[in-house]
Amino acid sequence: MDIERRTVLQGAAALAAIGMSTAGQGEEKVVASPGNGKPGDFDFLTGRWTIQNRMIKPGTSDEWITFPAEATVWPILNGVGSVEELRIPARNFAGMGLRLLDVENKVWKDHWVNARSGVLTTPGQKGNFRDGVGTFTSEDGEGAARMIYRGVWDRITPTSCRWSQGSSRDGGKSWLDNWYMDWTRAA
Repeated sequence: MDIERRTVLQGAAALAAIGMSTAGQGEEKVVASPGNGKPGDFDFLTGRWTIQNRMIKPGTSDEWITFPAEATVWPILNGVGSVEELRIPARNFAGMGLRLLDVENKVWKDHWVNARSGVLTTPGQKGNFRDGVGTFTSEDGEGAARMIYRGVWDRITPTSCRWSQGSSRDGGKSWLDNWYMDWTRAA
């Protein structure tokens, strides 16, 4: 990969981080508790990967589809950040994951940029790793329409890991997992 491409991705991440430092000022500060995040928590993801996806087909409730993907991940800012470039050629899709550690509060924020829109999701999912599992959540809506979204990194080994996505309508008592990504380190 090329130093040039890495430099571009690092620059994009730095610009996004600068933009996020002012985003949400005046909003209530929500911090996952207690924070235990530290630089390097996402180092396991550094490198090139092949990915097998299994997700519920959009518009259905129980029809699963599968498709391959690939990703390249770089650590940035001495382990305080991680940039992921995800490519799904079969779906004509690309995106960028940006993970940044709030060093003071020891909480990670996991953001996403869809290449189709170029828009960085804020405030991102917040979370940490405990006992080898990283759990990151965000909320949307109010009252009966309130949804909690969860992303989980688990099954982490030197050559593989898994990410899954789910949602909850009952405050996190039960979850509907709708996407699994099984990552295998590329040779």
